[in-house]
Amino acid sequence: MGYHGWQGNPPGTENEARRRIVEAATACIDRFGLAKTSLSDIATEAGVTRQTVYRYFPSLKDILTAVAEAGAEEFAERMEHHLASFGSPAEAAVESVVFAVRTVPHEPYLGLLLQAGETDSFTAGVTSPLSFSLGARILRNLPVDWSAVGITTDADLRGLAEILMRLFISFLRYPSTPPLTDDQLRTLVRRWIGPALRG
Repeated sequence: MGYHGWQGNPPGTENEARRRIVEAATACIDRFGLAKTSLSDIATEAGVTRQTVYRYFPSLKDILTAVAEAGAEEFAERMEHHLASFGSPAEAAVESVVFAVRTVPHEPYLGLLLQAGETDSFTAGVTSPLSFSLGARILRNLPVDWSAVGITTDADLRGLAEILMRLFISFLRYPSTPPLTDDQLRTLVRRWIGPALRG
């Protein structure tokens, strides 16, 4: 495996090389903004050629996806902290949808694919098994008695996470006309999700 450049400090593994390219992309986006960040900028920031970047990421879209995925963990921690104040399963589930709909478009990295018009890539990422597992972990860590509403297994939590994430994607990609306020969105989701999460 050849390592060209890297500012005199070549990575030891392919995973490290990919991580450093993602970090370079993040730095460029922070400095120039998404619209003005090019693959050449990222290569320069990483200290490599464009060809080296292409060896790890076939396109700028693939780099943006990796940057968004890197931001998912931090977003999950903030969502978990926010949801910790909601004590019932129904309210935690409802608020997870509202929080995601209102927060993701303004996330510095998670919202990248939406800003770039890569909504199909964004949807594929959010509805992946990895994302469902992350969603289930968030739900599992909440101070909520899921067993009181019949959610007793990891598969149950993954299923709930999948439903909530698909619901969030729907509201995000196809907003209501006129747009719903936060309270209107809560009322709508609570009306149809709430009955399934009451013991």
